Amino acid sequence: MRMMQKLAAGAMVCVASIVTAQEAPAPTRAQRAEQMAQRAIEFLRTQQDASGAWGVREGAPSFPAITGLVLAGMRAHDQVKAHDDAAARGLAYILGQQKPDGGIYDVMLPSYNTSICISALATFDTREAKKAIERGVLFLKSLQYGEAAMPIDGSGESAAAVDRTHAFYGGWGYGRHGRPDLSNTAFALEALHAAGVDPKDAAFQRALVFLQRCQMMEKGADGRVINEAAYAKGSRQGGFIYATSVSKDEVGVGQSFAGTMEETLDDGSVASRLRSYGSMTYSGFKSYLYAGLSSQDPRVLAAMDWIGRNYTLDENPGVGTDGLYYYYVVFARAMHAGGKANVRVINAAGDATERAWADDLVERLATLQQPDGSFKVVDDRWMENDPVLITAYSLIALQQAR
Repeated sequence: MRMMQKLAAGAMVCVASIVTAQEAPAPTRAQRAEQMAQRAIEFLRTQQDASGAWGVREGAPSFPAITGLVLAGMRAHDQVKAHDDAAARGLAYILGQQKPDGGIYDVMLPSYNTSICISALATFDTREAKKAIERGVLFLKSLQYGEAAMPIDGSGESAAAVDRTHAFYGGWGYGRHGRPDLSNTAFALEALHAAGVDPKDAAFQRALVFLQRCQMMEKGADGRVINEAAYAKGSRQGGFIYATSVSKDEVGVGQSFAGTMEETLDDGSVASRLRSYGSMTYSGFKSYLYAGLSSQDPRVLAAMDWIGRNYTLDENPGVGTDGLYYYYVVFARAMHAGGKANVRVINAAGDATERAWADDLVERLATLQQPDGSFKVVDDRWMENDPVLITAYSLIALQQAR
């Protein structure tokens, strides 16, 4: 009898275990993103330099932007407060990098570094951070190509004063090529948005001119001209390219790292046009929204149509694995800015489906995260062989999806 009772009890335990296992709910997307983000944060904590920075290399110029990216990702996590030791030391490092003119950089890339550091500083509610943001915003505005551009003393990486007719107008650049690009412009607008600058501000309005000239769309659905540049004549792609110019010597010819494509124009003819690609299209889309355009504006609708027809997380559409993690950052920020949970995706046959972008993003990043919390290197272009940089990118993307 006792043996039978033991067997029966054991059977009940087994059944209960099976039922419990079957009834245990799978983690939600938010829970999964939370777990992945926590592991990424723990990895990044182990990579912080004694100075409080991330990404510092002995004998090489420092890039405060890498510390800014790490902080932006960490600070979006509920458990990383201002008094967190790593965050506090990172903040102190960035504040210590600010120059008398308000720029936050070492010896190069003033726009890139200052923009990203402003976005990071905006996550801290301290008097010092707010003061640094105020000075940084003024400096950043002075680097925009336009009537108010100001040279940096002793630097060849300054913007020039140009009028609205110039191809550089409204953009920001690294400085070293002597021309603006959409990547730096998007980072600058991200910073102004994070700092609470009004979309009606002149800097945003100037930027709209540059953004339109990077969009491969001659006319919107309402028939109005979006991009009057010769390289966009007749184009109906709706996506964005990298720049309006190749360099200070090749102005107004456009530039795309995705090369060119054969495009059928309105009159039925076929012409070679610069190809739009993923990271720049999402950058342009979110920049339009930050500049105050509505979701129904023809420029925004054209970008969304490109996104729907080229939706993927397997690659940076148009350039493969180049800048893949950077693509994930701008993808996540753009989709979050758009405010919709689903994306209308259109296949080659013209059939439409709805995709939950955040679910797709978390699923994709889960295949790339390694046991130590870092993310797998898949390409070395644009510094993406640096585990700290790509983990910071991934962390920001996860926080947007979460």
